[in-house]
Formats: sequence, C-alpha cells, structure tokens
Amino acid sequence: MSEADLPQRQVDSTGPLRQASFLKRQLPYIAVLVLAISGVAYTNISNQSLVGYWEFLVIVMAGVCIVTQWDSAQDRRARFRLILTQALHWTAILVTMNIVLLSGLRAMLPAPATSLVLLTLLALGTFLAGVNFLSPQICFLGLAMALAVPAIAWLKQSALFLTLAAILLIGIGIIFWPRRADEQAAKSG
Repeated sequence: MSEADLPQRQVDSTGPLRQASFLKRQLPYIAVLVLAISGVAYTNISNQSLVGYWEFLVIVMAGVCIVTQWDSAQDRRARFRLILTQALHWTAILVTMNIVLLSGLRAMLPAPATSLVLLTLLALGTFLAGVNFLSPQICFLGLAMALAVPAIAWLKQSALFLTLAAILLIGIGIIFWPRRADEQAAKSG
C-alpha cells in the first residue's frame, strides 16, 4: 500500500460516518413526520379523534425546535429567549387547536376530518417555526405535513380505485408471465 492510497481510504471510511451523522441530525424531523402521518392514518382507520395525541405532538415539535436550535443560541439570554418564543409560539398553536376542538366546529366534522384540520394547524406552526429560524429542515417538515393532508384525503377517497388498479396490474402480470417464460425457454432450447 502506497502513501497515495492512504488518504483515499480515509476519505472512503468517513463516507459512511458522514451519512450516519447526517441521518442522526435528520432523525428528529423524520420521527415527527412519521408520528404525524401515523396519527392521521390511525384516525382514518379507527374513526376516533385523537385530541391528546395532537396536543402531545405539538409539545414534541416544540421540543424538536428547541433542541435543534439550541446550539445556534450563543449565550444564556439567547437560550432563554429561544425557550420563551417557542413556548409562546406552540402555546398559540395549542390554543388554536383547542378552539377548533371546543367550538361547534368539531360537532360538524367527522373524526378523520378533525385530525386533518389539526394536522394542518401543526403543519402551519411547524412551517412558521422554520421560517422564524431560517431552517430549511423545519420548513420542509411543515410543508411535508401540509402536503400529507390532501395526499391522505386523496388516498382515502381513491383506495378502492388503487386496489382495483393493483389487482388489474397483478392480473396482467400473471397473464403475461407464463408466455415470457415459455419464450425464453424456446430461445434457449
């Protein structure tokens, strides 16, 4: 092994470490997104509104915002301001959610629709927190949650269509599969 090969191997060995570090930094955002989509999916399946779950998710998102921005606050005063502004921001989101839940609006909405409204409020709060921090990760998380709302509504309404399309594609695959195997056997034999 020559000395010229040594630096290249060191760079190659840090590649997986760099990827693992990147994934570790993105883990809080991925976890919140998975929790949000899981909450809507559970609500759609069970037809029960998970009010406490959405309130818990707001608190989790507030924690994610504080933890991910902690290092950018240089001193004790900046960290106190970070905690205070995030507490006010996410309290406003919680109050808005409870206005929706406590008003007559909840009686007019079925449980899955209520969850979609609460997810929309969570997405808005997340996106605004990302804008406040100038954080592309938090902004993207808010946008992903917001885009999940129409996607989930579309999937629910078109579940029958998607099931029929999958059955049709599987049927076509089964019909043409034996012919392809016979053609290959004829060519090789």
